[in-house]
Amino acid sequence: MLKFLKKIFSKKGTFFGATSYETDNMICGVGKARILETEVEVLAYPFKPSFVFPNKKIKASEITAICYQSYPPLIKIDNEVILISREHTESLKEFAKRNNIATFKETKNWNWLLEPYLDTAFTPEEDIKTTQLLNRHGISTAEIAQIRNEVGKQMYKYNFDTMLWDWFSLGLPDVLAAMRVKYNEKKFADFYKRAMEIELRKTKTNN
Repeated sequence: MLKFLKKIFSKKGTFFGATSYETDNMICGVGKARILETEVEVLAYPFKPSFVFPNKKIKASEITAICYQSYPPLIKIDNEVILISREHTESLKEFAKRNNIATFKETKNWNWLLEPYLDTAFTPEEDIKTTQLLNRHGISTAEIAQIRNEVGKQMYKYNFDTMLWDWFSLGLPDVLAAMRVKYNEKKFADFYKRAMEIELRKTKTNN
C-alpha cells in the first residue's frame, strides 16, 4: 500500500516542495555500531560535524555518560551526543556497567520541539503543555518560535514528502537528517552545534 501511495504522489509532486535530492537523502539512519569490551565502534555515521564521522572507535575513557533507555540510545562525549542504533540498548547497558560509565536521562527537548510536524493533530492544549515543558528546560517561548521557524518547513518535507508519516515521535536524529540536506557544510556544522546544546540543556547525569 505504501509503495502504491508513493507512486501516486510522485506523479502529483510533493506536499511541501521537497526536491528529488531531498527526498532521496533525508532518511539517512544513524550508521552502524559494534559494542566491544572497552570501546564502541561507530561505522558510516552520517553527520559530518560529529566527533565520530564517518568511522571511529570510542574508548570508554572518552565517554562522559551513556543514555541506553532513550530511542535511539545516546553516548555523550563532552558537549555532543552520538546516536546509536536501538538494537544495542542492552549491550550499551552492560558496557556502561562494565566500564563504570555514568548514565544520563534524555531531555526530550527536540521531541517536544518537533511535535507540530507529526502526522497527527497538534491541539492548542498540547501546544501549551509542550511550551511549558520546554520553558522548564530553559527554552523560552520566543526561542521555541525561532527554532520552529528555522526547521519547520524542512521537517514537513522530511515527514510527509518522504512518505515517512511518523505520528508518534520525531527527535534529534530526525532534525539532523532533515537539516543536513538543507544546509551547506558550514551552515550545518553551526546547526549541529546548536542542536546538541538544545538536546543537552537541563541534562541530568547519574554517577
